[in-house]
Amino acid sequence: MGRQAKNKQDAPLPLELENMIDGKVTKKLHDRIKHETARARKQHQKQQPGKGRQSPAPAKNGKRKGAAEPVKAKKAKVVESEDEAEAESEDEQMADMDAPDGGWDNAPIESDSDNGLESMSEFSSAGSDASDDEESNAKKPMALLDSDSDSDAGSDAGGVESYDEFDSDADSDDEAVTFRDMERRSRRLDAEQAEDDELGELELAAAGAVVEGEREAFALPTAEEVAAEEDAPLDLSQVQMRIQEVIRVLNNFGALREDDRSRTDYMDQLQRDMCFYYGYNEYLMEKLLQLFTVNEAVEFFEANEIARPVTIRTNTLKTRRRDLAQALINRGVNLDPIGKWTKVGLTIFDSPVPVGATPEYMAGHYMIQAASSFLPVMALAPQENERVLDMSAAPGGKTTYCAALMKNTGLVVANDANREREKALVANIHRLGISNAVVCNYDGREFPKVMGGFDRVLLDAPCSGTGVISKDASVKTNKGPEDFSMLTNLQKELILSAIDSVNADSPTGGYIVYSTCSVTVDEDEAVVNYALSKRPNVKLVDAKLDFGRPGFTSFRGRSFHSSLSLTRRFYPHTHNMDGFFVAKFKKLSNKIQVEENQFIVPAGSGVKLKQKKKRRN
Repeated sequence: MGRQAKNKQDAPLPLELENMIDGKVTKKLHDRIKHETARARKQHQKQQPGKGRQSPAPAKNGKRKGAAEPVKAKKAKVVESEDEAEAESEDEQMADMDAPDGGWDNAPIESDSDNGLESMSEFSSAGSDASDDEESNAKKPMALLDSDSDSDAGSDAGGVESYDEFDSDADSDDEAVTFRDMERRSRRLDAEQAEDDELGELELAAAGAVVEGEREAFALPTAEEVAAEEDAPLDLSQVQMRIQEVIRVLNNFGALREDDRSRTDYMDQLQRDMCFYYGYNEYLMEKLLQLFTVNEAVEFFEANEIARPVTIRTNTLKTRRRDLAQALINRGVNLDPIGKWTKVGLTIFDSPVPVGATPEYMAGHYMIQAASSFLPVMALAPQENERVLDMSAAPGGKTTYCAALMKNTGLVVANDANREREKALVANIHRLGISNAVVCNYDGREFPKVMGGFDRVLLDAPCSGTGVISKDASVKTNKGPEDFSMLTNLQKELILSAIDSVNADSPTGGYIVYSTCSVTVDEDEAVVNYALSKRPNVKLVDAKLDFGRPGFTSFRGRSFHSSLSLTRRFYPHTHNMDGFFVAKFKKLSNKIQVEENQFIVPAGSGVKLKQKKKRRN
């Protein structure tokens, strides 16, 4: 058998595929065909091992070359080298023959938009259709047949991978994408994206820097329009837009106001719109708007529409916070510590079971308690073996916290004027294992006549509840002037009774903590200032709370004692807890100076009076 001719080519592709390709071949397809062809040729050479040792071809003169054995061996080596050269030349010829015009660097990349071949998935499906022709299938490489069978399973991907996924503009650009300019096109796309981002930032900056004078001037509704809105209220979205416009004018009142309108007119309109939008009565809305700037007032009202996180307090008499957290996590509870300011609190984000029905809750390992209720007990800081009075104890969160801090030593008197609420108080005391508490049912104003001489007194006074609107939305509408007048009078009487119930001579105590879940000044700073004026034997001290806003020392023309800056205010929109107020007093003397040389000693305050014995005649 003679040697293979150098110009001999492999079997051509089937006619159907040649017509479909239309002169455009992907590099991946070309490499695959080339690899299959070379592998088939090598297998064929292995099947004919004597090919390299065959007799040489006849010379031009028709005579065969005769030579000795060594010469034949040498000739055999030459023939093998020539075969390798022939194989390399055949590969080069095939590559040159199959490569498109201009070389592979400039070869067009097949895409879905090409007319000759819409997608490589069609190439695969065409291969599947050609499977009926056994002769053409026999000529196909095995890899192509495998890809044809795979194309039936997923027609989107096709038998051969398309390069369109690397070029997002292949469908939009008319020019063919080549391997050489892919990097250039990628850089161009990055530059276009960066330009779009820059334009977007410029547009935002321009929108934020719009000259206020160029915006459409906002006009307050007339009296007739306001009266018409009472009969046919506006949509909430329209009211919200008007609230934003009024706030914008108030923030730049000198430049944006109407000439014939005063600031009071804008505030009245804002108050009406916010009452309608958030559902408050006008009296309460006016009191709350006086506490904040207009922007912060909106944040406060929005925070009241969102429920506060569920928090629990670890009962350190039975467990540690770390152990409790691990036990709840094992039950699928998603939790986190409340913050660095407390070592016993946990925030519950999600729980597959009710937090008030777990075995740990039933065993008294924790108490469901608002984070704001931790604050007055932390300010009071009761010590072991002290006598402590909780004047409004129900439902028992603060009472049991005091007992835990005292490690069940001393005495905690838990009083509440509402007998029905005391049921929950007693139940929680038993569940948490409190053994140093005594429960009583008195009006707090009866102290210290009932009992006095305490080392510390905690008064969480009854209040309007303006700090817990997120829990009780009825506060928005059911609190009027008469309610605030009644509550403030009650709070003033209770705080005087709490001060008189403390023994100033206590070696470790003599402290009173006054707190409310209200944010109004009438129930907070005004009551504390009243107590300072009526009981000059007390002073305000630092509550040792590391966060919170200082109390007001002046408010809308009213001046308070300068020490009121030691009190602390907490808001839902800034501290993510219920609105709260905390003030801490230190009692300096059990005697109350009325005039220059006159003193009053409240009965039951703990002071021991010496009585002179009458002499018998």
